[in-house]
Amino acid sequence: MSSEDADFELLDSLQEAAGRLAREQLLPRYLARDREQRLDRVLMRQMGELGLLGVDLPEEYGGLGLGTLAGGMIGEALAYGDFNYGAYVCSTVSVLGRILADNAPPALVQEWLPGLVRGETIIGLGLTEPSGGSDAASLRTRAVRKGDRYVISGEKTSISMADQADGFIVFARTGTPQSRARGVSAFFVPAGTKGLSRTRFDDVGSHVVGRGSLFFDEVEVPEEHRIGDEGEGFRQVMAGFDFNRAAIGLECCGAARASLDETWGYINNRESFGVKLAQHQGVSFPLADGEARIEAIRQLCYRTMRLRDAGRPHTTEAAMCKLLAPRTAYEVIRQCLLSHGHYGYSTDSPHQQRMRDVMGLEIGDGTAQIMMMVIAREKTRALGH
Repeated sequence: MSSEDADFELLDSLQEAAGRLAREQLLPRYLARDREQRLDRVLMRQMGELGLLGVDLPEEYGGLGLGTLAGGMIGEALAYGDFNYGAYVCSTVSVLGRILADNAPPALVQEWLPGLVRGETIIGLGLTEPSGGSDAASLRTRAVRKGDRYVISGEKTSISMADQADGFIVFARTGTPQSRARGVSAFFVPAGTKGLSRTRFDDVGSHVVGRGSLFFDEVEVPEEHRIGDEGEGFRQVMAGFDFNRAAIGLECCGAARASLDETWGYINNRESFGVKLAQHQGVSFPLADGEARIEAIRQLCYRTMRLRDAGRPHTTEAAMCKLLAPRTAYEVIRQCLLSHGHYGYSTDSPHQQRMRDVMGLEIGDGTAQIMMMVIAREKTRALGH
């Protein structure tokens, strides 16, 4: 058996394991975990034992080295059962794990990355600031070097897992404000570091992951906690955005797929005016339209990740995934909710939670307007303008 065939066989077994976990453990407690508002660390360790965390990360740190498409497919399978865990696998483990693996000092990588892959450690991303939002290059949080240490001061907001993470990859300005992206550096800050405080927001959705703010009051970190060279931080985070945007697309597709499957089953069993609801075109056609739209986006996400794995440009395609997937998934899930009638409007219905969960991705990681700016920029650049 060739190494490529072995990889395919391994990915098939991982997808099967992820799908089984999604159906048997994630889906039944999807609503209950929303009320608990915490990532289940026991469940995360189980996912790590199954090899579902970091399938695209280097083998020397516990990953499987299967490429970004494999990571996205696992995230999609898990999002079928619980959108939050699919998002965690891709947007946290894969993206932040890659930043560490590619840029951090070996000792720092060895200290944190294997635990992340085993599901024992949670790491957050400290990038967004109150004054910047989508303008990620205009950071005001500063890191001032004092001998062999850096002193970080400032505030981060809209930070996923702000009150749960064991450590954060934090981006701060080491250059002048005029240097913009070239003056941004990355640091690893353990959650218990003196001077770091954090809060949690009361959000509409994604309660399991949660968001909050980080406050840095002269937080000291050793030079060995700097990730990469000074001024390289923005490049590091931008390298992960394209993958994450395609991964977000697959996470949204997984959630929409679950609602579609549940709704097809419902309308095929419930009768109205003497026939199955599925025989009414007014009921079945909107779902058929949703099937086509979700499958089209899914294939676009797969293509984007294949381009990435082949080392080919994919920024335009990634922005298209992010532009279309959250909005379309929300619309499709909303139609599924309506197709369930009165029951669909209850908080006992999973559709309302999926709607709330995917809605946040219309904002996070770049709004629709930002994605259209990226697409327009890349297309005009290709024309030489």
